Amino acid sequence: MKKHNFSAGPSILPQEVFEKASQAVLDFNGMGLSILEISHRSKEFVAVMEEARALVKKLMKLGDDYEVLFLQGGASLQFVMAPNNLMKEGGKAAYLDSGSWAAAAIKEGKKFGTVDVVGSSKEEKYSFIPKDYTVGAEYDFFHCTSNNTIYGTQMKEFPKTEVPIVCDMSSDIFSRVIDFSQFGIIYAGAQKNMGPSGATLVVIKKDILGKTGRNIPSYLDYSLHIAKESMFNTPPVFAVYCSLLTLQWIENNGGIEAAEERNNAKAKLLYDEIDHNPNFECFSVPEDRSTMNVSFYLTDESKKEQFDAAWKAAGISGLNGHRSLGGYRASIYNAMPIESVQILVDVMKSI
Repeated sequence: MKKHNFSAGPSILPQEVFEKASQAVLDFNGMGLSILEISHRSKEFVAVMEEARALVKKLMKLGDDYEVLFLQGGASLQFVMAPNNLMKEGGKAAYLDSGSWAAAAIKEGKKFGTVDVVGSSKEEKYSFIPKDYTVGAEYDFFHCTSNNTIYGTQMKEFPKTEVPIVCDMSSDIFSRVIDFSQFGIIYAGAQKNMGPSGATLVVIKKDILGKTGRNIPSYLDYSLHIAKESMFNTPPVFAVYCSLLTLQWIENNGGIEAAEERNNAKAKLLYDEIDHNPNFECFSVPEDRSTMNVSFYLTDESKKEQFDAAWKAAGISGLNGHRSLGGYRASIYNAMPIESVQILVDVMKSI
């Protein structure tokens, strides 16, 4: 039986992506070669990279003033690359502290200059998104995390500011309609909502680069990766190909607009059960609840053994909460069918 995969990442992908990718492992495009062994310089893979980059801009409705890169190193490397490319010598940046990964980005940002944490929910265990803050023109950029996978919170809007907004969208990329043109840099590890682990998407507004006065190491320089069209070094070929297949799946199933509608329905189904079932309680405040990661816990820990046995018997996988928070976490990314969410809800009703 196929498991109902609620893992936070690496996560569920569409079944057709698995099928097409598995065929490509055996024989890619009738070449008699596997996708795992073809040259990244071959015309066949160059076409994959070009289509993937173009499809990102199409789905995001962005123009030629933006560039798309597929890099490696996950969001963790982007914690370093973003300030390295945007923070001036002796400059400063504003950061929003809304969760563990935002805190990790802040730690790296401080290595390049002054970091002002303009808002934080750390003292309240990151149960909400900070809102009463402003980002002035004195900053080189503003950094935020759109969705917090551990705590199940999500930014519903972004601040109006004159400085570039850098956003880590690792866990809600392509899941909802956003004006992507409001951002200077968007980055996302592929393994949560876009593909397998190994590829990192970076979308950059070109005119914000080259203003720091820094001597940036080659691999950390966005401008060099742009000039080399994501081919400065060998890219993660298979991860990029699977990301392309996932992007095609999103487009063929109604684009981001339709994905948002499906995601809202799944989230409502699960949150309604949590709110009406006295055995469960949500970790985050209602107004900041994530449509991607639902973190919740039992109100009576004596029922843990019963609940754990029930969801495992139902073929559910990956429901345990993050080790730093405990409880449970249901990650309901784009590829998660509402039928799987209904099975989880049915299990919750039985407790």
